[in-house]
Amino acid sequence: MTTRLLRVLFLLSLLAFTSACTDQAAQNQEHAAERPPNIIVIFSDDQGWADLGAHGVAQDVRTPHLDRLAMDGVRFSSGYVTAPQCSPSRAGLLTGRYQQRFGFGDIRQGPLPLGERTIADRLSEAGYATGMVGKWHLDPNPLTAKWAQGQGLKPRHNGRYAIPSVLRAPYLPGQRGFREFFSGNDQQYLHNFDLSGNALSAAGVSSRFPQGYRIDLQTEAALWFIKRNHHAPFFLYLAYFAPHVPLAAPPKYLERFPETMKTRRRYGLAMISAMDDGVGRIRELLERLGLTEDTLVFFISDNGAPLGMHQRDLPVNNPRGAWDGSVNYPLNGEKGMLTEGGVRVPFLAAWPGMLPAGVLSDLPVSTLDVASTAASAAGLQGAEDADGIDLASILANKTLPPDRCLFWRFWGQSAVRCGRWKLIQLASGQRFLFEIETHPQEQKNLVSVRPDVVRSLATKLEDWGASLLPPGLPDGDLNKQEVLWYSHYLSN
Repeated sequence: MTTRLLRVLFLLSLLAFTSACTDQAAQNQEHAAERPPNIIVIFSDDQGWADLGAHGVAQDVRTPHLDRLAMDGVRFSSGYVTAPQCSPSRAGLLTGRYQQRFGFGDIRQGPLPLGERTIADRLSEAGYATGMVGKWHLDPNPLTAKWAQGQGLKPRHNGRYAIPSVLRAPYLPGQRGFREFFSGNDQQYLHNFDLSGNALSAAGVSSRFPQGYRIDLQTEAALWFIKRNHHAPFFLYLAYFAPHVPLAAPPKYLERFPETMKTRRRYGLAMISAMDDGVGRIRELLERLGLTEDTLVFFISDNGAPLGMHQRDLPVNNPRGAWDGSVNYPLNGEKGMLTEGGVRVPFLAAWPGMLPAGVLSDLPVSTLDVASTAASAAGLQGAEDADGIDLASILANKTLPPDRCLFWRFWGQSAVRCGRWKLIQLASGQRFLFEIETHPQEQKNLVSVRPDVVRSLATKLEDWGASLLPPGLPDGDLNKQEVLWYSHYLSN
């Protein structure tokens, strides 16, 4: 065979190879364009509104990675949760429905009913890899008396219930739409993949990590879920157990804050800093995998910080230490209350190219909106029973639906925010009206000044209450804690 002929054959084969590569690249680009986005929801635990550097309120907080996330997306200054307590707040987030619609008003009224569909259920059915890491808190617990009695269980001498594992199993993440999970609070986890990226039994194994720091363990598990599933669209729900008590932090995080500050504040800030590092590592991995522009990321706290009213700086190992070191100022109140300090939280969303970058939005939004936004991003039709809205379309229009109000019912308290007005109504009959848009500190009660607004909001609140399970709004007496709170924070 002549040299000329060999060269011709080589050129022809090279052209064929180049054409094949070009076709494959085009197919890859087309596939990437058609691929739904990844969705990551990061939920902190008892982190107050002030403890986000981007808010510019607490000068001692250090959250550079979260601040960068805010710069790359939208910071909602009026972002709310559906309850000032962890379990019902999580139920509202994952279902996209007011949890009172299915009778989950507080931690005692769990677990999340098996008939309720989570956003993980919907995304899993749509072909997403779904993963849950960290605190779950939607399964039966020692306080869920009504559910336990329905199962024929008897209380212990302290009035609490021991839940057999066979009865708990259907309520765990693996049965609620999450194909992969690393579920636990501190050092004990139920997981079906390990921290080396290996798959384990589908039902999960229970393991203890005695040397691990809980926030770092949860970050590592989140990273491995992404590494295991980045070739297809994935949904990750990362629920950090921080800065919730018991307070704990290793030296590498504590050393970032001076020993001269209050001990509980120092530990709380160290835990928030550890979470912030975790967010940075997750975003670094997304960048390395070329997934930054293909990923919608939320960061939200599950409720406001518990202050114990007086922020007593008890030793971190003191079981009576209610304050977790985080703060809510300038907002009024704390976890457990329907004042802003209990339900307005850090709330960030970033999705390069799809959500605007570096935007501060004062539109009142809710964790109810996360499920609706995620479903829309994934190309799913909105659920008929959803209470949330698609934040991407809202931001594009820069306005909320004219009839959009946010509602709350918790213990002996109920509340509604419509536009610039917020009404809090207590079971005792006492009412507080605040012009919340310009006075989020809730210091000036305008009930006697604007009775027309009170009547309008009270009617909306009553109509909403009638749609719940059980229907209606709280009446009668406040519990002892509520009496102390409202006399302390809203004594005027």
